[in-house]
Amino acid sequence: MDLSSKVIHRSALQRLENNHLSLPPSGPPRAFRVGVPAFDLFPFGVWAKLNAAFWRKPDLQQLCYGAPEGDVRLRGLIAAYLRSSRGMQCTAEQIVITSGAQQGISLCAQLLVEPGDGVAIENPGYRAAAHAFAIAGARLHGVSVDGDGINCAQLNGLTDCRLAYVTPSHQYPTGVIMSLARRLELLAWAERTEGWIIEDDYDGEYRYSGAPLAPLAALDRQGRVLYVGTFGKVAFPALRLGYLVLPPALVQAFSQRRAVDVRHSEVSTQAVMAEFMAAGHFQRHIRRMRRAALSRRNSLLAGWPEGVAGVGSLPNVVAGLHLTVAVDTQAREQQLIEKAASVDVEINPLSSYWLPDSSPPGPAGRTGPGFRGGSRASHPRCTGPPGKGLAPVAATRRYSPRVPGPDRACAVPAH
Repeated sequence: MDLSSKVIHRSALQRLENNHLSLPPSGPPRAFRVGVPAFDLFPFGVWAKLNAAFWRKPDLQQLCYGAPEGDVRLRGLIAAYLRSSRGMQCTAEQIVITSGAQQGISLCAQLLVEPGDGVAIENPGYRAAAHAFAIAGARLHGVSVDGDGINCAQLNGLTDCRLAYVTPSHQYPTGVIMSLARRLELLAWAERTEGWIIEDDYDGEYRYSGAPLAPLAALDRQGRVLYVGTFGKVAFPALRLGYLVLPPALVQAFSQRRAVDVRHSEVSTQAVMAEFMAAGHFQRHIRRMRRAALSRRNSLLAGWPEGVAGVGSLPNVVAGLHLTVAVDTQAREQQLIEKAASVDVEINPLSSYWLPDSSPPGPAGRTGPGFRGGSRASHPRCTGPPGKGLAPVAATRRYSPRVPGPDRACAVPAH
């Protein structure tokens, strides 16, 4: 018997064995890896200068133990950014800094879920969020996603559920953008049940056409939404810097719970990001990233080969940094993944984003590339027209843009 089973409570160990994160891919990012921003566009020189300036003459107060809710200047700048870019009427006092979005989700699970509680999550959806709720003892309810977002008719039928986790800006992984009507319906559910909504603003910075819809947190009038944000998708994942925007009544509890785990986030990263934002570098970088993502999306769509056996047409991509493509069967999905890997291209099967005990409808599967990663010149297969580099890959993926299917492959990033 493994020693861990002797020293760790059996039920806790069992939940962890069934709900843990896979190790990230090793080595430099390969072509079309999702979850990796465009490293070639990040102003590392500016970041290095700001970091050096902080350590050249640090404020001695900042070298002591800090506030668990995070650097006050950074929280104020985040609040200002969200007011201008998302229409959220939040204050610095509502923000708690986290070590990326995943820690924010985990804190929500620790404080809002009692063992046995029902939690609604999108299905297919972000499995790492599901793991966090399951480890807290939740009973997971996979709720289907249609063309407007999470299916509120199914949600309303769950009598034991008082918490829902959603990715409305660009549903992870199908790419659906939650409609305004569905957002209002979801808020009405939370008000009626006195429930909570965890809004993961995944890919919220990347919208390519039309005005972005207001986040649930901006529409919320009853204090039922907890908003999860991260810098990892516009800077780099290793930064491990994110934040929660909380209803005022929850801020103290979240700060206290976080302090028990880590006391507070690393100080210099917060200070450097605050200066990065205050000097205007952050806003300029987001504009640069959005323009580049739009250009790379257009190249991918223009160069995608037509008529590949067993592979559906591309969806209309108006937001986000990845897409999903329908394929005929789960066997075809696996064939496409292996074919892609043979030419150093990474795609992920959408079939892996369903809850284990769920039965996805329909025979189709999906797969899809991300277009956020490095320049095409960084990969020998992508130096010419995009279609030539993607042709051998397209023959191995499947995707269904709106209607979920059981066998799919999709290049989707981790939080």
